Amino acid sequence: MANVSLNIRPEFKQIAEQIKEGSRVLDLGCGDGSLLAYLQQTRKVSGYGVDRDDDNISACLDNGVHVIQSNLESGLSMFESDSFDYVILSHTIQAMKDVEGILKEMSRVGKECIVSFPNFGFWDNRRQLILGRMPVSDLIPYQWYDTPNIHFCTVKDFHRLCTQLGFHVQDVRPLHNGERVPFLANLLASLAIFRFTK
Repeated sequence: MANVSLNIRPEFKQIAEQIKEGSRVLDLGCGDGSLLAYLQQTRKVSGYGVDRDDDNISACLDNGVHVIQSNLESGLSMFESDSFDYVILSHTIQAMKDVEGILKEMSRVGKECIVSFPNFGFWDNRRQLILGRMPVSDLIPYQWYDTPNIHFCTVKDFHRLCTQLGFHVQDVRPLHNGERVPFLANLLASLAIFRFTK
């Protein structure tokens, strides 16, 4: 792997803890490949990242990550069913047009799925809404007029969607600043990580 500085986000450790060593991993919307590179280093995984942005493709290659350039909205037809142990969608679901479609494709391609997203129910987001503004934070860094995010959800919303789609939720990790939130997750967690199977 190239000797580069990875963009390690606080939740990477929580994701890595749920992945068995030596697994095959598909990282959707992988950005610069930092998560997959981290998993290669810490869990000895193999696999691919998928992203559509030219700059992200170059960064993935610099980070020693095998990457495929593709638009996730087109689906995952290039992958066979159950071809990965884990399929990850980290900080991407809120920008997807067809949320149900990508979740179904993830569950087809992977034996287990991991999704992380900013929790719109977080207390500071609620505070900003009460003050009459759309929330802006480290996890939601855009203004309302230039955001790529089109679907925000809460911890409860995502759990309900998993149930509606017939998924079996194996683990939920509500986090704030990379640390687990032990209670009132929908209010006190700024981020959530769900692991589920079909």
